[in-house]
Amino acid sequence: MPSRVPAIAFIGGGPRTAGVLERLAANRPALFLGPLHIHVIEPHEPGSGRIWRYDQDPGLLLNSTAADVTMFTDASVACDGPSVEGPGLSTWASGVLDGSIRDVPSLEPHLLEQLRSLTPGSFPTRQLQSKYLEWFFGRAVSALGSDATVTVHRDTATAVERSVADGASAGSHSGLDDGPHRVRLASGAEVLADVVVYALGHTDSVPDPESARLSEFAARHGGFHAPPSYTTDVDYSAIEPGQDVIVSGMGLAFVDLLVLLFEGRGGRFEETPDGHLDYVASGAEPRVWAGSRRGVPFHSKISSTLRGEPIARPRYFTAEAIDALLAQHQELDFRKHLWPLIAKDAGYAYYRELFTGYPERVLGTWTSFESRFEALDWYSAAREELVNFSVPDPALRLDLEKLDHPLSGCAFADHDSVQRSVAAYIQRDLDLRTSPDHSETLALFTALLFVYMDLGRLVPQERLNARSQQAIHGWWHGFFSFVDSGPPSHRLREMLALHRAGFLKFLGPGMWVRADDSMGRFVAGSFQSPVVVDAAAYIEARLPAASVERSANPALFDLHDAGWGTEQRLLTSDGAHSTGKLLVSGNHEVLSPVGTPQRGLFAVGPWTSGWGAGAFARPNTNAAPFRENDALARRILSTVAAARPTESQLTPL
Repeated sequence: MPSRVPAIAFIGGGPRTAGVLERLAANRPALFLGPLHIHVIEPHEPGSGRIWRYDQDPGLLLNSTAADVTMFTDASVACDGPSVEGPGLSTWASGVLDGSIRDVPSLEPHLLEQLRSLTPGSFPTRQLQSKYLEWFFGRAVSALGSDATVTVHRDTATAVERSVADGASAGSHSGLDDGPHRVRLASGAEVLADVVVYALGHTDSVPDPESARLSEFAARHGGFHAPPSYTTDVDYSAIEPGQDVIVSGMGLAFVDLLVLLFEGRGGRFEETPDGHLDYVASGAEPRVWAGSRRGVPFHSKISSTLRGEPIARPRYFTAEAIDALLAQHQELDFRKHLWPLIAKDAGYAYYRELFTGYPERVLGTWTSFESRFEALDWYSAAREELVNFSVPDPALRLDLEKLDHPLSGCAFADHDSVQRSVAAYIQRDLDLRTSPDHSETLALFTALLFVYMDLGRLVPQERLNARSQQAIHGWWHGFFSFVDSGPPSHRLREMLALHRAGFLKFLGPGMWVRADDSMGRFVAGSFQSPVVVDAAAYIEARLPAASVERSANPALFDLHDAGWGTEQRLLTSDGAHSTGKLLVSGNHEVLSPVGTPQRGLFAVGPWTSGWGAGAFARPNTNAAPFRENDALARRILSTVAAARPTESQLTPL
């Protein structure tokens, strides 16, 4: 057997890699004895990586409160490895201040001030989060022990090749016994590793043909176009004060964009005596015309607390229900089999809070309503009749389709009606989600969050038909993000302030954009409104769609170009469709174009065909990323142990 120390290389050193390192440390005693080399290849600071790096605009915030962020696999996580308790962001901040937590990266004075003012309900800056993530990375490295060396390469991986061992051909790529992988770096250096883990987080893609055409159009006519990208990495300096800018997309990237174009250019918001927010201009602002498919921003985070009975785990979307469906159907359909259970769970939580928290708003008791609700399908006339009778105010009845498309069916007569409708929608959202009198929205939020976390655990991806896999990675993820993953409420208040000040105009739902050669400008409007505007600048405010084939990351592109990895393709009634995501197995192994595992190559993250959990999560929620990290770490250790046992493992008992 080879005598050299086995090695693992991580391509990418952000929070996902840090989480897997923590799980490697926790699982090593049971799965792998002996020394281990670990390489982390990351051009930015390890732990925070590119997306969460310190070098961002200081005004950019997390979309989670300090109490809702942890990197630790606590006791709630259903995994095979041991749980390790540790401080979430809020507790960490307190520990840094009182000195009980040490070995913290250096903090500038403004970050120390943020620590002093931070509460569990605060939305921390991304700069502060970067320091928590860097601290966690250091702690994970220390936990690996003295016989594990971790080398950080502040470099970019460009390619992975197979070294040729004795008896192996140069083109083979079948197993660890063929020789280690050779990871090439942009600097010209290389790293040898038995196992390579692609953990790249959100990556950029080369613009698709349409975005490339729009960029070429803007360059030809002296305009500005920003294709889908991570907002803070785009240079907006070419946008001049007073210039009209068309923006498509009103999600989280849009929120960041407003921060950069307004506060980032010297503007500020001031509270007025009547409780409104005013925008005080700097004179450097453009005028933004924003629209999207829905025509409204993501729902704000919720600041209310539950009045009624506490939220339990899902009642209908359960392991037992999914097992029954799997026993009955060879393939599961998301819309037919799964969504009705999810919708009923959402409705159950929503109405339970309404009945138990606000009995004056309903007719009858929760016990009576629950007993009848239990026996009814969500999409049934009887369920609608029950709700219509029990909840007299139509505005308090849960309509998930209306929630998804709030302005569907609206025909706007003119520009002013669009502005009034969108502004009224935003204000209504704030009223519902920040008022202490509408905690039913929190119950709905929590129910959807539980299902989102459980979906990948309960439903085998290979048992879903192709249409359903598209629906889950497309519509379901988008709907969940729209309802549950929105910005802090004060960001919506800022939108209204910008709107009142004349710097933010709304285009409405069903937005369209085209490049007009006769004018040399971008033209935009809505299919539900007669409003049409033109501008020299157009920003696509969203992350790029996954595309391994067009990846701007050299290592990921090389993986596809070399034929070792492939994009996931789904066969539907109208042909084969690529999701753009890297095809991986349920164990996160990279799969070849013919579906065979590329042993020793693993991949995890939002650009893979896995369920796509995030990098950190709420404490005590059995969070999906922590379950994935544990399973991946155990798989890596088992792979290394099986292929290259250490001397201690070979010692007879």
